[in-house]
Amino acid sequence: MNYFYKKYIPYLFILPAMVFLTVFFFIPFFQTIILSFNDYSNDIYNPVFTGFDNYVKLIKSSEFYTTLINTFLFLLMVVPFLAVFPLIVAIFINRKIKGISVYKVLIYIPVVVSIVVVAIAFKWIYASQGILNYIVQKIGFMPVGWLTDTKFALFSVALVTIYKGIGYYMMIYLSALIGVPQDLYEAAEVDGANEFYKHLTVTVPQILPTIALVVTISSISALKVFAEIYVMTKGGPLNSTKTIVYYIYERAFENLDLSMASAASVVLLIVILIFSVINITFFENKRYKL
Repeated sequence: MNYFYKKYIPYLFILPAMVFLTVFFFIPFFQTIILSFNDYSNDIYNPVFTGFDNYVKLIKSSEFYTTLINTFLFLLMVVPFLAVFPLIVAIFINRKIKGISVYKVLIYIPVVVSIVVVAIAFKWIYASQGILNYIVQKIGFMPVGWLTDTKFALFSVALVTIYKGIGYYMMIYLSALIGVPQDLYEAAEVDGANEFYKHLTVTVPQILPTIALVVTISSISALKVFAEIYVMTKGGPLNSTKTIVYYIYERAFENLDLSMASAASVVLLIVILIFSVINITFFENKRYKL
C-alpha cells in the first residue's frame, strides 16, 4: 500500500493541472492547426480541406505583412525599455530607505489595475483636447494626434504597455537582487569600482538568467498585444497599429474567417517560439561565458 502511495499519489496532484491544460490548451491548440488547413467560408459545418492555401494567402497578403511589421516595431519599442528601466528602478528600490515599501506599492499599482482601465485613461490623456495636448500647446507647439496620426499612434500605444509593465518586471528583478552575494559588491568597491561599474560587473552577470526571463516574457507579451490596441485605436489609423493578434481577432470575430485566423495564429506561435529560443539560447551562452 505504501508503495502504491509513493508511486501514484504524485500523479494525482498533477492531474487537475493536466486536465485544465488538456481542455483549455492542448485541444484548442491542435484544433487551431486543423482549422488552418481547411476552408470554412462556404459552410462552417462542412469544411473543405485546402492544404497550405491559407498560408499562401497570408504570404501574399500585404495587410498581413503590415501587421507583422507593426508587431516587430512594437516589440522593438517595448522590450529594450522593459528589460533595462525596471532593473534600474529595482536597483534604486533595493536599498534601506525610509518609506521604501510605499514606493514599491506606488510603482506596482499599475500592474494590478485592469489594462482596459489603463487604456481608457490614456485614451483620455491622448485626446485632441486632452491633458497631454494641453501641455504641448502651453509650451508653444501645435496639438499632436497621438492616436490619430500614423507617425505617433503605435508609439503612444507602446507607452501604455511600458507603463503597465514597469512595476511587474521591477518585482522580478527585486527577487533576483536579493540573491546576489554582498561580498561581491564589497570586493568590487575594494577594487575601486563606482556604482555604475559595480552593478555592471556584479549585478548584471549574477542576474543574467532573470534578465533572460524578463526579455523572453516581455517579448511574448509584446507579440501578443491586443487589449491596448482594441480599446485605443482598433488597429488604426490606416492599419498603423494593427498587430498580429488584432489581425487574428478581426479575421475570426469580425470577418468570421476562421481559416485565415487559425493560419495567422499558427504563424504567431512559430514567431513566439523562435523569439523564445533565441532569447534563452543567447542569454544562457552569455551566462556561462561570464
